[in-house]
Amino acid sequence: MNPEKDFAPLTPNIVRALNDKLYEKRKVAALEIEKLVREFVAQNNTVQIKHVIQTLSQEFALSQHPHSRKGGLIGLAACSIALGKDSGLYLKELIEPVLTCFNDADSRLRYYACEALYNIVKVARGAVLPHFNVLFDGLSKLAADPDPNVKSGSELLDRLLKDIVTESNKFDLVSFIPLLRERIYSNNQYARQFIISWILVLESVPDINLLDYLPEILDGLFQILGDNGKEIRKMCEVVLGEFLKEIKKNPSSVKFAEMANILVIHCQTTDDLIQLTAMCWMREFIQLAGRVMLPYSSGILTAVLPCLAYDDRKKSIKEVANVCNQSLMKLVTPEDDEPDELKSAVQRQTEPNPEDSVEKQTGTANGGPSGSCNSSFSSSISVFTPVSTDRAPVTLNLDGIVQVLNCHLSDMTIGMMTRIAVLKWLYHLYIKTPRKMFRHTDSLFPILLQTLSDESDEVVLKDLEVLAEIASSPAGQTDEPGPADGPDLRVSHSELQMPTPGRASLLNTPSTKGLEYSPSTPTMNSYFYKFMINLLQRFSSERKLLEVRGPFIIRQLCLLLNAENIFHSMADILLWEEDLKFASTMVHTLNTILLTSTELFQLRNQLKDLKTLESQNLFCCLYRSWCHNPVTTVSLCFLTQNYRHAYDLIQKFGDLEVTVDFLTEVDKLVQLIECPIFTYLRLQLLDVKNNPYLIKALYGLLMLLPQSSAFQLLSHRLQCVPNPELLQTEDSLKAAPKSQKGDSTSIDYTELLQHFEKVQNQHLEVRHQRSGRGDHLDRRVVL
Repeated sequence: MNPEKDFAPLTPNIVRALNDKLYEKRKVAALEIEKLVREFVAQNNTVQIKHVIQTLSQEFALSQHPHSRKGGLIGLAACSIALGKDSGLYLKELIEPVLTCFNDADSRLRYYACEALYNIVKVARGAVLPHFNVLFDGLSKLAADPDPNVKSGSELLDRLLKDIVTESNKFDLVSFIPLLRERIYSNNQYARQFIISWILVLESVPDINLLDYLPEILDGLFQILGDNGKEIRKMCEVVLGEFLKEIKKNPSSVKFAEMANILVIHCQTTDDLIQLTAMCWMREFIQLAGRVMLPYSSGILTAVLPCLAYDDRKKSIKEVANVCNQSLMKLVTPEDDEPDELKSAVQRQTEPNPEDSVEKQTGTANGGPSGSCNSSFSSSISVFTPVSTDRAPVTLNLDGIVQVLNCHLSDMTIGMMTRIAVLKWLYHLYIKTPRKMFRHTDSLFPILLQTLSDESDEVVLKDLEVLAEIASSPAGQTDEPGPADGPDLRVSHSELQMPTPGRASLLNTPSTKGLEYSPSTPTMNSYFYKFMINLLQRFSSERKLLEVRGPFIIRQLCLLLNAENIFHSMADILLWEEDLKFASTMVHTLNTILLTSTELFQLRNQLKDLKTLESQNLFCCLYRSWCHNPVTTVSLCFLTQNYRHAYDLIQKFGDLEVTVDFLTEVDKLVQLIECPIFTYLRLQLLDVKNNPYLIKALYGLLMLLPQSSAFQLLSHRLQCVPNPELLQTEDSLKAAPKSQKGDSTSIDYTELLQHFEKVQNQHLEVRHQRSGRGDHLDRRVVL
């Protein structure tokens, strides 16, 4: 510093002391400066006051010499003390050089700068609030200072500034929020602690409504919640807890829609604390905001559904996620199935740009975990723009929801509980919004059929409920469902060969409805027959599914839908099945279900007597397909008490190729005759005179069997048939002979017998072609 330079009104002694390396001499100079400035204040000499401050700032505080800078800092603090309440008039000139010294490389000088600013702020008090942003910015840097003395000094200044803000009602929150939003993304733990402490203070001030600006800082708070320091995480938990309490108290003033996507992002993080906290917030948002959250349903489901499969290690997250899922589901109502009205031009102009929302969220998300579904939808979460309830009611856009559900259901690695939740959602949507959901049925249908192979019975049950609802919903009555909202949602799927109109009618009735409907399904929609076709196709291509799950699936469908419809439609389809081996296996499966399942009790009773035209038509339909398996055809005749026709069929068995499999099926039929289902048949053996063909049919089976355990069983049963002469009574002798079963029906048994022979010839030809024996018919009995 030039000693000859004029620093008036500062005296040479003051200048010399300010430049001294000893703190005590600089302090003496500061006292002289304080005395000098007080005189200027008393004289109201503002020119000299500004000149002193300017000199201390430019020539000392911003000097290249470190001791000069220290002298300038203590001198500026002395000026502030001397000015007292008038220091507010000169705060800009007093503060700026001190803040510049915050960046000095010398830690001692940074400490003196902090001390000087403390004295300036202490004197000015509320007058410093217009300069709060620059003070906050400087303090945030000192909070992360490596020197402990500087940190200690900054903490004293920080507490002083917090006291001032708490006492004042003139804090400019609007201008402060952009700075807070910027600083909140600091990765330094001390800076984060500083930020959190200030948010806690501002939140506690009654006159400051920080809740209005929560969308600006919420993402940053969740970032800080993931800090490695336990103390910082705890502080952040407290802050978020305070905000959530205030949200519950004042839900009407909360900007739920602007924070929804932030929560969606953090609900997918791998940090347990962040995920649990975000999920708790999501739960409260859904319950408090209600339908306002519907436009964000796809993002919420993307975040929530995987959590439902968590194990006990993340039990808390799983439980909260389940509540979120249930609460969101309740928001979907039948009114969401109403056609969407076109928005007015004014509404379109006032709506925010979805792309702006995407850019905003992707700038603050810092990336989320990528999963099989998350990666597909992370970029589209923010596309849904919040809709103001003042302008128009919230509408449900199913496209995104169906995409998420379809994605999770297609992911075979996802947990069972998640898959069940997805199926519950689909069922719920088909119940509440059937018309809109049927636009997506073509894309959902293949994956729903594939889910039938799931390892979990509970998943299969829920899947069948969805498929049953699709097949029976009145919304699906149209021949062609409406196009999906997005062309990429439609997925083509192959079907079994359907009966062509040119072929003979399946029944002797004119009620056939063409290709899309089963003749017996007037209450079903166009998807019912498609479902039956695709289900049989799946059984055909995946025989293990038929073997392991086939009976279970068919029995559940008989409970969910009409059993007669199920059997009638399957019989219709199997009638034209080209794979005769599969047709025989499938018929055998259906027959076993029909004869043994409690779910089919009513259908068995309907077929037992064939008293009505409907039951006779059903019998004829089943019979034609049952002909793919000779033994099941006989069992159907036993069930329907067509004993004479059963005897006629057994007579034809002599022309068939009797194999081990054939004899095994006869063995099983004998076992069935001993079951409770055929109790009535065994009792009819008492009436020998009126049931001669029943006895003949049973003897026919006996003659077919080798002398096995089944032979012994049936033989013992027939030995119990009484002598008809011993059973005759006076009344029975006077009674007129009864007509045989079927004489009063409209069934053409001759035609049915011809159909049986035709089908068996087809099976025989196929078997010989497979064995390489051409058309030569070798009728050897295979034992």
